[in-house]
Amino acid sequence: MSKPMNKVKVAIIGTGNIGTDLLLKVQRSPVLSCGLFAGRNPDSEGIKLARSLGVRTSLDSIDAIQRDPGCCELAFDATSAKVHLHNAPILKKLGKFTIDLTPSQVGKMCVPVLNLDECLKYDNVNLITCGGQAVIPIIAAILAAQPETEYVEVVASIASRSAGPGTRCNIDEYTQTTKDAILALTGVPRAKAIINLNPAEPPILMHNTIYAKIAEPDMARISREVAAMALRIQKYVPGYKVVLGPVAESDRVTTMVEVVGLGDYLPRYSGNLDIITCAAVNVAEEYARRKSHE
Repeated sequence: MSKPMNKVKVAIIGTGNIGTDLLLKVQRSPVLSCGLFAGRNPDSEGIKLARSLGVRTSLDSIDAIQRDPGCCELAFDATSAKVHLHNAPILKKLGKFTIDLTPSQVGKMCVPVLNLDECLKYDNVNLITCGGQAVIPIIAAILAAQPETEYVEVVASIASRSAGPGTRCNIDEYTQTTKDAILALTGVPRAKAIINLNPAEPPILMHNTIYAKIAEPDMARISREVAAMALRIQKYVPGYKVVLGPVAESDRVTTMVEVVGLGDYLPRYSGNLDIITCAAVNVAEEYARRKSHE
């Protein structure tokens, strides 16, 4: 009978929507445990929830990890791009493997379904954006089928209610980082990214529309690649699915994906939380499993 592995202790910096959703996913992980949940806002609902769960909390953010480096081996940063620029060198100096959920572009850009093995060789992994996690694998699948794809444009639409202060102050970084990651991870020569915060009531589900310009699209091949990629993503993001296409109109191929959340913190319309927090847990759990075999 195999001996159960010791859980890897993690710290979560940032107690907003993303950090709190991440905390609830870490709580049920078989290989991770939360040693610290830290932020700055004393009125944070996330802090209150963490305390009710018996999780150690702090209002001193990164400073709490500096004072007690033994609280974690791995750190998740769910703050903002600007804050991560401050946090990253501190976490590096402390020797913490870092998973960055902000669009800071400090660490190695990571989409687990595409380059997880490579990313685990780095000490700082950047999860790009929620939209990036949703669309980049599909774009990679389209490029696998049609390497001559000329241009890609993506539009992410999320419920306004699901976008906390950190997301809202990172809109410019979101669009730039998503675009840069598309170019870097798929090989398409030109790209554009747009995000819409939709105030509709009841709140909408997360939808991501991908437009690809392809001179002579082979739709059978594109459809096979896209379907196979969606199945791979569903292994760690259960609510992910292709809801439209791929369909072609002249040289424009359109695909739409939807993400239904697990409803851990905010209701199930908040798929934008799940797409990035599920990716973060996927990276952290693989890190933990590999550490156990060293």
